[in-house]
Amino acid sequence: MTVSAHISKRRGVLRIAGQDRVSFLQGLVTNDVAKAAAGQAVYAALLTAQGRFLHDFFILPQADALLIDCEADRRADLIRRLSMYKLRAKVTIEDKSASLAVVLVWGADALTALSLPAEAGAMIAGESGPIFVDPRLASLGARAILTGDNAASWIAKHKFHAAEELDYDRHRIALGVPDGSRDLPVERALLMENNIDDLHGIDWNKGCYIGQEVTARMRYRSLVRKRLLPVAIDGPVPEFGAPITLAGAEAGEMRSAVPGLGLALLRQEALDKVGDGRQLVSAAATLRPLPPS
Repeated sequence: MTVSAHISKRRGVLRIAGQDRVSFLQGLVTNDVAKAAAGQAVYAALLTAQGRFLHDFFILPQADALLIDCEADRRADLIRRLSMYKLRAKVTIEDKSASLAVVLVWGADALTALSLPAEAGAMIAGESGPIFVDPRLASLGARAILTGDNAASWIAKHKFHAAEELDYDRHRIALGVPDGSRDLPVERALLMENNIDDLHGIDWNKGCYIGQEVTARMRYRSLVRKRLLPVAIDGPVPEFGAPITLAGAEAGEMRSAVPGLGLALLRQEALDKVGDGRQLVSAAATLRPLPPS
């Protein structure tokens, strides 16, 4: 069995309860919250009115509430922004990060080991907490939200390899998957340039949400001119935001990376010109695009 697992310190958990919890989130985020209420984990984002990235997260049901798997370091900002829109909505927002942990599970046999179907967003109620297939991409593996005291023993019980965050980063980067604000600059990034549509983060039929007009315009008018892609890195790993050039001309920017592999936001016109001796360059490294399937 080839399965790795990691208790992520980068993830936090919020709990949204109250009779208006679904309608409250439905008018704010990019995906259909009703699907989560019906028992499926969904991936969604919160945007500015101009369609720029603020937060992304996973939404899943828990009895009479919704759990939000979000960036730990930015959860206070997410709570603040959600609270701004509460008005008269009958909802409560609690930070449960002190008692709940997010466990990432991946590898060729990960879904089979957890008795999960290879279906993005599929979810089961495990003995220690909900377990779900990553709703972005089934090949990313699974996620579990467990009580913090049980997370390590749960990994040991399943005989999973206890991996590090760097190992998971390499896995998701190879698949072309961004990791929140580590890859999507806050109030700058556009979802359509960063694969969020391909990763099931946008429902085009759900109705209005903040930033919908700009997001829809990019899709229907084919305004996407850049794309986030994995790149092989030959040389020192460039820093986040480092410029990428092709034959001296601007071609894009670096995003998160591990030794030998990274994500880069690249201009489509530059990608079309790579080859015949023309290479992408960032700082002291050369880059080779690795478009994922």
